[in-house]
Amino acid sequence: MPKNVQTVTPKPLTRAAFTAFGDVIEANAEAHVFAINNGFTQRYHDLAKVDVSDNAGHAIINIFRSTPLAQPIAIKMMERHPHGSQAFIPMGQNPYLVVVAPAGEFDINKLEVFIANADQGVNYHKGTWHHFCLALGGESDFLVVDRGGKGDNCDVIELDGSIVIAKS
Repeated sequence: MPKNVQTVTPKPLTRAAFTAFGDVIEANAEAHVFAINNGFTQRYHDLAKVDVSDNAGHAIINIFRSTPLAQPIAIKMMERHPHGSQAFIPMGQNPYLVVVAPAGEFDINKLEVFIANADQGVNYHKGTWHHFCLALGGESDFLVVDRGGKGDNCDVIELDGSIVIAKS
């Protein structure tokens, strides 16, 4: 563990707090909602902007299975996708951590940590720095909407682990 460790405490994931990094995907009162299917279904409409068209990209759907890391979690890497957005929608009942920093040149001082409930997904804007999915409470599956196509769409940077997430 590095000598100068800084502990960050996750804050609740809200649309307002996350807007610089992407979209929060959830069925709540802030969404545009209307009835479909003869009134038997409520549609929470247009919750995230999928942005995958760079270099003739196309949307793909995946499932990522994430294993929780031992806590406290030291942040040792970040990644970004310069050619497309990336959405994570949890498929189970466990909360998870979201670690982000603004798009552009990586600045560790602008890193933020959120705790997401099992009924909240996130859509990272193109170029937003983020940690891989940090499941809590057990192995967790996520439906992931991502970019497929030509071109390298993942930049990864290694960090020294001097930022540690408070136990969640």
